[in-house]
Amino acid sequence: MSPVLNEFMKKCIKVIEVELENAVQKLNTPERLKEAMLYSLQAGGKRLRPVLLMATLKAFNKEKKMGLSAACALEMIHTYSLIHDDLPSMDDDDLRRGKPTNHKVFGEAFAILAGDGLLTYSFQLIAEDESISPQTRMKLISLLAKCAGPEGMVGGQAADIEGENKSLGLEQLEYIHLHKTGKLLVFSVLAGAIIAGANEEELQQYERFAVNLGLAFQIQDDILDIEGDESKIGKPVGSDADNQKSTYPSILSLDGAKAKLAEHVSLAKDALKAAGHNAEFLIGITDLVAERDH
Repeated sequence: MSPVLNEFMKKCIKVIEVELENAVQKLNTPERLKEAMLYSLQAGGKRLRPVLLMATLKAFNKEKKMGLSAACALEMIHTYSLIHDDLPSMDDDDLRRGKPTNHKVFGEAFAILAGDGLLTYSFQLIAEDESISPQTRMKLISLLAKCAGPEGMVGGQAADIEGENKSLGLEQLEYIHLHKTGKLLVFSVLAGAIIAGANEEELQQYERFAVNLGLAFQIQDDILDIEGDESKIGKPVGSDADNQKSTYPSILSLDGAKAKLAEHVSLAKDALKAAGHNAEFLIGITDLVAERDH
């Protein structure tokens, strides 16, 4: 990663984390609910989604602060999905990023409520952001609902549950990943472009970029499950195979998955080139996604 990109990402993350805490602290709600919401919001993570939004604004030469409410909303939705994924009725996980999961600390009821609170508050943040026009707010709310809801992340999660212990084809696997992971990445990029005032052609290219980035992200995840360092990826290497989970390497072979990763990285960069902006930070993030070790 270039020092310039590293510095940009650090600044974005610092601003986002301060804003997330401030947003929750000012809520008029029971303290324990605030604690549960903040516990997971402050558990760490790459903050990839809000950084992508701000890097897209940067490509249009717009200020990061224009996307602050949308970036926080995005991180709240991502965090709520993790809280609910960890519940006993879903993945039944005890740890998340090396810390006890939300329901292990606050109990299942408050974990569910913390997730519900983050989900609904995310839309309030955008709706009340008077620094952007009402028309832009409506576009963002509609797009976020679509990307996070039954046609997006929730639908992908449902397809993932239905696909457990089944041998999936490549098309089925791509559907899961395009929706479960990819749609929020699409929102990250498109939200930045919408706030920046992108035209229809530009939006199409940025969506194409984000779709390919999302697939590259998941393919690298699957590759790391075979070749990764257990201490870095936070789970046992080979756990996907042990759980009989369909992955890109299981369908395409490891070499085939690496070739597919390179293909999606190339397509993502082609889309950025076609958009015609100085998107060096987005290109750098694409390389980071494809080359990461955790």
